[in-house]
Amino acid sequence: MLLAVGFAVPLTLADLLTLGARWSALPPVVPGMIIMSLFVRAFLVAASITDKCGRVPALVNSLCFGPGTEAKRQLLVDYISSSGAGFYVCDVRLTVGMALK
Repeated sequence: MLLAVGFAVPLTLADLLTLGARWSALPPVVPGMIIMSLFVRAFLVAASITDKCGRVPALVNSLCFGPGTEAKRQLLVDYISSSGAGFYVCDVRLTVGMALK
């Protein structure tokens, strides 16, 4: 992700320098910058949701459903943990750490 942004910024500056460093050269470059920033934001939001999904088992485990439900609660926590909920890109779980790489 950062690699894409790392390439986009110098290329944007190169476009501005080739088109001339004046205000009339900026409008053709703005849509690309907007799309890139929205792309980065979407990945970071999806990654943060995946990280929140990782905390759901602890939340469910801390709830009290009444007497005699500990075994069923543990089965639910195991099911949630093993389901691997979250966003995946090319079969790789998207976390904040992965999104920032």
